[in-house]
Amino acid sequence: MRVNQTLGSTLLIAVALGLSLVLAEGVLWLKNSSMQNYDIEMWRYARELKQSSADPALGHEHVKNRSAVLQSVEIRINEWGLRGGKVDPLPPGGRRILVLGGSITLGWGVPEEKTMTAQLQAMFEAEGKQVQVLNAGVGNYNAERYVGRFFRDLAALKPTDIVVHYFLRDAEQLDPGGGNIFLRNSELAVTLWIAVHRLFDRQGNQALEDHYAAVYRQDAPGFLAMKAALGRLADYARANGIRIFLAMVPDVHNLADYKLTPVHDRMRQISGELGYTYLDLLPVFGKLKPEEVWAMPGDPHPNALGHKLMAEALFPVLRAAE
Repeated sequence: MRVNQTLGSTLLIAVALGLSLVLAEGVLWLKNSSMQNYDIEMWRYARELKQSSADPALGHEHVKNRSAVLQSVEIRINEWGLRGGKVDPLPPGGRRILVLGGSITLGWGVPEEKTMTAQLQAMFEAEGKQVQVLNAGVGNYNAERYVGRFFRDLAALKPTDIVVHYFLRDAEQLDPGGGNIFLRNSELAVTLWIAVHRLFDRQGNQALEDHYAAVYRQDAPGFLAMKAALGRLADYARANGIRIFLAMVPDVHNLADYKLTPVHDRMRQISGELGYTYLDLLPVFGKLKPEEVWAMPGDPHPNALGHKLMAEALFPVLRAAE
C-alpha cells in the first residue's frame, strides 16, 4: 500500500511540476512577445537566422535567404549571408565596399535602411556614384571569425574596398556556442541561465577597463589571433589592389567618462603597422547618454542615430580614397 501511495505521490508531483514548467514557458512567451527583452531577442536571432558552421573556427553563420523580425526590426539575410537584399552585378568601373564586423555592423535593433551601410549607400547614390556598400556583419563574431568568413565565403565578391568595422570585443576569444537542447528551445531555460550568470557576474564583476586591459595584453591568445587575422587580410588586400580601412567603434556604455582610449590607441598603432587607413569613431559620439544612443534600454548596441553618426564620419574617408 505504501509503495502505491509513494508512486502515486511521485507521479502527482511530476505532473504538477511538468504543468508548472509548461505554464511558466507560456507566460514567458507572452511576456516576451513584445520583443523588448534583449537577451531573448538575441536568443531568437540565434535560433531563426543562424546555423552551426561546417568550419569549427566560425562556430556559426547566417542562414542564407531568410528573414526574421527581431526586436521589432526585420533582418533580411541574402544569398551571400549578408544583411540586405540581393547583390546585383557590379557595373563596369563600379566600386564594391564590403564592411566586416559583428552585431554592431549588422545593425542589431536598427531598421535596414537606417544602418550605417545603407546610409553610406544612399550618400554615394546621392552623388551619382556607382558604389555598392555590403553589410557582412554577423552577431557574436570577432576579428578572427569575420576575417575567416571573408576568405571562405566572401572573397568571391571581389570587393574594391574592405572596411573592418572594429569593436573592442573583436580581440576576445569566443566559445563555439550551440548550447544544449534546453537552451536552444526553451525561453524558461534561457531566462534561468541568464539570471544565474548575472548573479555570479555581480559577485565578481570586473570593470570594463580591467577586462579590456587583459584582453589586449600583448601575449593574450585572443589579441594574437586578432592581430594575425587582420594581418592576413591586409596582405590579401595589398596583393589584390584592395583599399582597406579600420573604423574603430567605441563602447557606448559610458561615453561621458570614457575609460577605454588605450584600446583605441593600440588599434591605431596596429592599423598603421598593417597598412590600414584608420578612423576612430569615438569623437563622433561625443558624450551621448545611453538613452540617446542605445538601441533600447538594456541593449548597448548603437541605435539609428549612432549608425548615422558613423556613416557621416566614414563617408568622406571612403570618398577621398577613390
